[in-house]
Amino acid sequence: MSFYLYLLAGFGAGLLGGMGMGGGTLLIPVLTIFLGVEQHIAQAANLVAFLPMAAFSLSAHKKSGLLRTDGVLSVVIPAAVTSIAGGLIASLLPAMILRRFFGLFLLFLAFRGAAKLKLTP
Repeated sequence: MSFYLYLLAGFGAGLLGGMGMGGGTLLIPVLTIFLGVEQHIAQAANLVAFLPMAAFSLSAHKKSGLLRTDGVLSVVIPAAVTSIAGGLIASLLPAMILRRFFGLFLLFLAFRGAAKLKLTP
């Protein structure tokens, strides 16, 4: 039964990732809260799951002519460096601290999204 729960969590994360929202906003809480996976393992699984989604997205955007390559190094190099540094820092943090940072990050995303809403009477 747990295999199907993991499969469902992966499907939901992939669906959100394909729609432009980070799949980890669903995958990590589902894995940690509902399936009892350690925080470090859940975040690592999210990073591994991201790789095929990113490769597919790049391929689809290139085929449709939407991939711009000008200035790509000025984005990729800092992103790679900070990703490696963030991964190393995360590996050294206790799971509780990592969980709290991730929770704060999700709250930040929620408030930022709510601030962008245009409510009309």
